[in-house]
Amino acid sequence: MSEYESIAQRYIDSWNETDADKRRALIDELYTADVVFTDPLVELVGVEALDAMVAGAQQQFAGLVFGLGAVDGHHDIARFTWALGAPGAAEPLVVGFDVITVQMGRISRVAGFLDKVPG
Repeated sequence: MSEYESIAQRYIDSWNETDADKRRALIDELYTADVVFTDPLVELVGVEALDAMVAGAQQQFAGLVFGLGAVDGHHDIARFTWALGAPGAAEPLVVGFDVITVQMGRISRVAGFLDKVPG
């Protein structure tokens, strides 16, 4: 597994961790304190705001899990696809594409795109 695949998988793991304390520990380890997260639905700064957003998404999509797709990266950036759906389901509910910037092994910026969303 490449460095980019490893950090992308840890990113997905942080979205799937439902234990609040474990999730926050993952977030604190994986992201810079001043991480910037931007997607079509939100723009936020910092791990507190990121953790609150992830917790809200978990409540909204209870029982669904994120899966990691193809990962590619160079220099200090990586891009990857992800899907959110019921475990074992043939079709995910949501599909996205994220680009991350990495500084000294930690994510400092996320630019997210939603390719498929529920109607």
